[in-house]
Amino acid sequence: MKNLFASAAMLPVILLGAPTATAQDADSESMGIGDIVVTAQKRSENIQDVPIAISAIGSQFLESRGITSIDALGTMAPNVKIERAPSSKTISQIAIRGSVTTNPAITWEPAVGLYVDGVYIAKAQGSIFDVADLERVEVLRGPQGTLYGRNALAGAVNLVTKKPSGEFGGSVDLSYGSYDQRRLSATLDLPRSGIFSAKVSGQIVKRDGIVDMVDNPYPEVALAEEPKVSQIDTINSYSLMAQVRAEISDVVTADYTFDYNRTKQRPPLAQLVGVGSGGIFDPGSDAYIPELPLNLYVREDRQTEASIDAAIFERSRAYGHALTLTAELDTFTIKSITAYRNLKWQDGIDLDGTPLDVAYTGRDTRFDAFSQELQVSGKAFDNRLEYVAGAFYYQEKAETLGEQRFFGAFDSQGGQFYQTDYGSHTKAIALFGQLDYALTDQFKLTLGARYTHEKKDVRRFFAVGDPLQTVVDLPYGGVPDAKYNNFSPAATLSWSPNQTLNVYARYARGFKSGGFNGETNVFFDPAAPEGCAYGLTELCLPYKPEMVDSYEFGVKTKLLGNRLIFNVAAFRDIHDDIQLSIFTADGAASSVVRNAASARIQGLEFEAILRPVDGVTLNGSFSLLDAKYNSYEDGGVDVSDKRAFPHAPKRQLSLGADWEIVRGDWGKVNLNGDLSHVSSYFTYPYALENDPARPAQNAYDSRSKGRTIVNLRLALSDVQVGDTTFELAGFVRNLTKEDNASNFIDMGPGFGGILLAYYPDPRTWGVSLGAKF
Repeated sequence: MKNLFASAAMLPVILLGAPTATAQDADSESMGIGDIVVTAQKRSENIQDVPIAISAIGSQFLESRGITSIDALGTMAPNVKIERAPSSKTISQIAIRGSVTTNPAITWEPAVGLYVDGVYIAKAQGSIFDVADLERVEVLRGPQGTLYGRNALAGAVNLVTKKPSGEFGGSVDLSYGSYDQRRLSATLDLPRSGIFSAKVSGQIVKRDGIVDMVDNPYPEVALAEEPKVSQIDTINSYSLMAQVRAEISDVVTADYTFDYNRTKQRPPLAQLVGVGSGGIFDPGSDAYIPELPLNLYVREDRQTEASIDAAIFERSRAYGHALTLTAELDTFTIKSITAYRNLKWQDGIDLDGTPLDVAYTGRDTRFDAFSQELQVSGKAFDNRLEYVAGAFYYQEKAETLGEQRFFGAFDSQGGQFYQTDYGSHTKAIALFGQLDYALTDQFKLTLGARYTHEKKDVRRFFAVGDPLQTVVDLPYGGVPDAKYNNFSPAATLSWSPNQTLNVYARYARGFKSGGFNGETNVFFDPAAPEGCAYGLTELCLPYKPEMVDSYEFGVKTKLLGNRLIFNVAAFRDIHDDIQLSIFTADGAASSVVRNAASARIQGLEFEAILRPVDGVTLNGSFSLLDAKYNSYEDGGVDVSDKRAFPHAPKRQLSLGADWEIVRGDWGKVNLNGDLSHVSSYFTYPYALENDPARPAQNAYDSRSKGRTIVNLRLALSDVQVGDTTFELAGFVRNLTKEDNASNFIDMGPGFGGILLAYYPDPRTWGVSLGAKF
């Protein structure tokens, strides 16, 4: 890790501010930083006492930044990067410590576990949704296989909502901003009635499109079509959460939550930024198709106007029920979390970025999941032993219907039509436990383990032509179920000689489930196992789970009389059977999946919170990442030094400040500012150099240059009028107009080398008026 430590030499210069923890939510009336309480280990603890790398963001910070969904978290924790998936505003790509799932197909599993009040959000599709009244967000870095289980290979993100208080109160917030964006959020806390308390919260957001549609700029292109919509990259979302708490007895509490999210909007522009040389869209090539001159529409700089032919759309509707029963008995606590979630998600996207009908795909997804978790936690042996034990059951059903059309503008039969459908069923059970034992007053040993058994099946339907002719119709049960058993242990030794220092060393194993590549187009493969239906190698031989063994060393400190929190973590992760999705666009927009690689990922992470004087809080985080394949087999050849690591930037930095400029009987004025920086990163695990003998996508074509985002907000708050407190604020986001692409789709040489880019939101401004009563 020599080069990592060399880079860390700049730390004293930069570690003065970033929004990675809840310093401002702590004791705002004193010089010290108060306790930050999290529930990362299934119980309430001071974040400085938890011997894992964890960041927490509290309600005051979330409210002041207008954060209601995970995509707004960006890079607020070290070695954590959250992107929107290409051509989507409701699908997330969460990368932690170099691990990410790039393919959002419903049969794929994410690398990071996402939870809302302890309920597992299983898929990337529909995972960007609004929660109007968050209490805090916890980001756990590193594998969380013991307490969180499957698909927490890289870490976990916990969204924790505010619960009913039993006292009458509420809030309303109105904002208006660029592109005619209107936002209304509100909460209403009802007074307790008997054993019941209730709260309702919700949000409505509408915004015009960021990109305007214009007529085809090249009238000589005969096959170009006129735009079917006037704007794209719009917002139209609604969210609602209803919570009821029943205090059944002095020791038993029941919490029921219903949440509902709906969006009906248009996705971002798939901007054409390149076409492949020597292919069908290269005018210098013998293969060039002059009737489809996509090269004319290539624009390398971000555009605010475009011309596309498809009536693109994105719709998502999700709802969930959750019931949490808690019995706090004399010596232990029993908790039951029962949940059901349902998702309906649809999109239609233009994958050529031009007014030519070259590539159009659509997905119609249905998903539902049921989960049940039981936990027992408590203390024993004069509080020297703390324990958590439990069982988890999970089942899901996922289906996607895919309509695809290619070369509709050129083919005399109206294009090449495909119907590509797939689905899967999953059942999983797990047993888990963790023991924390105080060996002495200063040393604590933590041991944990989780056993998981999982079973999956798959179906696949594929048809081509107009009318459609069935190529493959594989029903559920058509291939043997995939079954996985996993044992994930963890062990931590921590030393805390006083209340200001906590040093720990940790080992943990992570597990990302294997499964079937539902998108496969590899049909009638002669290399398929004997008896494999249709020769479907990728379905008869499902890809294996990805495993990681993680070694972490951390130091957590409170210094300068609790005016400074400074935490450091170093880690080294060994990954085996990395699941790599390679987008091919061969035959239809699909991918191949490989357990092709093993890797070593290591890094350093720094976090700091400083309160130098009363009224000023500075936060900072900085991270270094070094990812290297130990092996990567492609066609029987080890190409480990010639393949890119996706979404693994070498450096990330967050800086932030909250300044109470003035305070009086009339209220106070606050200024806060945030800067987040991510260095360049690849978006696909493609080749780092061209091989003429085996043409393929080049990783540098779809490499993001990185970005630096600056946000500012000035607020007049705590203005008391009767029993109501008002706040008036103005804000600007992406102050410096950062316009480097954040994501890409590379269609590859099999489809003319179409390269599409996706960008962060441009500079926007707004004003808001809020009231609390």
